[in-house]
Amino acid sequence: MKKFLLILLTICFAMLITACSNDADGQEVDEESNESEETNETTETEEETTEEASDEKVEAVFWHAMSGGGQESIEAIVDNFNQSQNDYTIIPEFQGSYEEALTKYRSVGGTEDAPAIIQTFEVGTKYMIDSGFIEPVQSFIDEEGYDVSQLEENILNYYTVDDQLYSMPFNSSTPVMLYNKDAFKEAGLDPENPPQTFTEIKEAAEKLTVKDGDNTERYGFSLLNYGWFIEELIATQGGHFVNNDNGRSEAATEAVFNGEEGLRIFELMDEMNKAGTYGNFGSNWDDIRAAFQTENTAMYLDSSAGVASTIENAPFEVGVAYIPYSEEAERNGVIIGGASLWMSNGIDPEKQQAAWEFMKFLQSAESQAKWHIDTGYFAINPSAYEEDIVKERWKEFPQLKVTVDQLQETKPSYATQGALISVFPEARQQVVTAMENVLQGTDPKEALDKAAEETNRVIEQANRANQ
Repeated sequence: MKKFLLILLTICFAMLITACSNDADGQEVDEESNESEETNETTETEEETTEEASDEKVEAVFWHAMSGGGQESIEAIVDNFNQSQNDYTIIPEFQGSYEEALTKYRSVGGTEDAPAIIQTFEVGTKYMIDSGFIEPVQSFIDEEGYDVSQLEENILNYYTVDDQLYSMPFNSSTPVMLYNKDAFKEAGLDPENPPQTFTEIKEAAEKLTVKDGDNTERYGFSLLNYGWFIEELIATQGGHFVNNDNGRSEAATEAVFNGEEGLRIFELMDEMNKAGTYGNFGSNWDDIRAAFQTENTAMYLDSSAGVASTIENAPFEVGVAYIPYSEEAERNGVIIGGASLWMSNGIDPEKQQAAWEFMKFLQSAESQAKWHIDTGYFAINPSAYEEDIVKERWKEFPQLKVTVDQLQETKPSYATQGALISVFPEARQQVVTAMENVLQGTDPKEALDKAAEETNRVIEQANRANQ
């Protein structure tokens, strides 16, 4: 019985082997043909995998500090870029304030974890150049032969050092003077001819100031306690903030903002404050804007980016003018403010290329027109001002053209390029302290000299650390 079962199993096994060696029609399959089919299937799979891999976009992270409407606008532009081509995907990530974003970047700069793009405010320019964490966009400009002449020269100047453009300008603004046209008419002043010099500001403020006994209902003129405005008022006189051509011919070693140009500004503040025509509304942007809109001050300096919003919210007609200058100097123009986009080094070259392609897309007339309309910031590409949506906006707010005219009439120089120092935030705070001290009765020269002395101390410390 056992022998019979063994014979039966042997016959079944033989039949199974024969069945597996034939195709569905019972024909014998050639071994070479079978291997060929397997090879073809493998090749097709590999090709499909390669094709799928080539279809995947290179992802590049973009750290920014834009919130509110600015964030909505930049995210819309990023979406437009991502949909416009099939090679790259930009991923925008909000990082908080400029200071917060830069602090985070310090911990990852120069590594593969760094974002491909980071937005940094203008006073961080020197730090970024010295950090060793960035790839100058000039590298891509030279390699591609990209034409930067299509972009606004007076904006590019700030971020150009030793003929190298280090970052791509992004949200750019300058200060302008806003004034209450209705108050001008009430005071017997020509609303179409705003004051231009320091003396004219002082004289107009006397007429615009309204008092009720000891109470001042409306001040003639105000400045936000913010160092940027002092820098601008020095530059428009042709003055420098620090030595060595504003830190551009070589590293700055000392502050010079306490020179004659700075002193003229502080003396103007002091004289008007003592005369009761100068309104001190602190260092908060919202507070001074509210003071203007509630007619507590008739003239003040603000960012060009905030002009449209102020015009929309004010219950009176708003005029926009160039920032004032001393009659003892010629008007030179303004320094660009805001921020720019920096490309990281130490990351995948494909991500750098993605960053570069996005930067170029961002500078197109269409993108810049949208950015200008959405945010009030300047168009880096002046061709954007010819776009229909901009023309319509300017028709609604003709004052916006004044901000652009002031920028384009600026005379390129070390003064209007702006200062380069790695300790700019600290220097600005010293200037703010000096402003506050003058308004509390400190002698203008004494206040400025002390601010310069403290700034020199931090400059020296920074220079030693970089040696």
